[in-house]
Amino acid sequence: MRLAGVSTRLSSSTSASASKHLNVTHFSSTHSYYSQVSPPSLKQKLSVHCRDFITKSTAKLGKKWMEYQGVNNWDGLLDPLDDRLRSEILRYGLFVEAAYRSFNFDPSSPSYATSKFSRNSLLARSGIGQTGYRTTKHLRATCGLQLPRWFDRAPSWVSTQSSWIGYVAVCQDQEEIARLGRRDVVIAYRGTATCLEWVENLRATLTCLPGKHCDYANPDGGGPMVESGFLSLYTSQTTTCPSLQDMVRGEIARVMEMYGDEPLSFTITGHSLGAALATLTAYDINSTFKNAPIVTVMSFGGPRVGNRSFRCQLERSGTRILRIVNSDDLITKVPGFVIDNNDMARNRAVHVAGLPCWLRRRVEDTQWVYAEVGRELRLSSKESPYLVKRDVATCHELSTYLHLINRFVSSTCPFRATAKKVLKRHHMQSFGCSRGEKLSS
Repeated sequence: MRLAGVSTRLSSSTSASASKHLNVTHFSSTHSYYSQVSPPSLKQKLSVHCRDFITKSTAKLGKKWMEYQGVNNWDGLLDPLDDRLRSEILRYGLFVEAAYRSFNFDPSSPSYATSKFSRNSLLARSGIGQTGYRTTKHLRATCGLQLPRWFDRAPSWVSTQSSWIGYVAVCQDQEEIARLGRRDVVIAYRGTATCLEWVENLRATLTCLPGKHCDYANPDGGGPMVESGFLSLYTSQTTTCPSLQDMVRGEIARVMEMYGDEPLSFTITGHSLGAALATLTAYDINSTFKNAPIVTVMSFGGPRVGNRSFRCQLERSGTRILRIVNSDDLITKVPGFVIDNNDMARNRAVHVAGLPCWLRRRVEDTQWVYAEVGRELRLSSKESPYLVKRDVATCHELSTYLHLINRFVSSTCPFRATAKKVLKRHHMQSFGCSRGEKLSS
């Protein structure tokens, strides 16, 4: 389905100016998330540590699996962070890592912006270890911008409209199914990689979801609205490539028909742009399939996606969302403003609550008023003694998130390696950590 009312024409002057300032070498190096480097980088070492932790934590979830999928909004599992939940979060993070590793970032390659690996070999060749899952579907996202004619002559790294964005994988290993307590289906998305995806990210005004009535002057009560660029990437198509939405719906329908008579879960995970697409995917699955099993989102470093009405729709549908947020990550604080008083209490981002009614209404009229969704697990790069660099890029990287999750204990003992010093400074009796957590390093 082509998105009506969202596609925006990219003027020749604007596009030419933007492309003039884009350096292909810088662009490629910046977003080659897991490009080959020598010696091994910190991110590679951290991912090994995370895999080791997951390997050691093989406890069965059993009948409690729905708790770890958020059926009770992860009450009692986040602070302190339950080790089995930690293992599950890291496990899903590695599925996102596989999406990054599988993407062809090389702009000089004829297969730029596609998957480097076939569907059958993706998980094995991406180097994340044995998962027990099998990839069943490649997924692509399409930019919905109406491009000027000169784009046909632009290099592929500028003009690529449809790009490989992730995959669907179904758990097939019987031992892993027994450990998880159900058959799990993963949808994993990478973050922003192509030029046109960056352009879509900048289209930050809210737009009405297709088929929903919206009062643009009342973003809270006038229907669910989401960021224009994210929705465009999810719903746009070309003559040769179906929309991401259609690909997801088709694969979900097939999986439900095949495995619908057994315990089943859908877990959508992603980083950055992928986190936003994961939220839209979860909303779409629950809106389209009335008999869908539990749908859970595990998002890493995701931007805001929609307004308060969108959040309410997610909650009413039973969609469970765990947002992993680095306090030092700028991307989690954009786009737009937050006006919900409940959001103020849990957010340190810019908000407009408490403004006079007339001024608040003017802000709402900009279609820039967002709301946070789901349950938040807040981390901080400042707590890690291993992260020497704390620039914008480092704080946002998936590897940083996996590292912080692997070491996080609780809000009062935020980091395993520094827990002893913190406890000594503030007295052991004043902390709510267990003895094992206090002494871990």
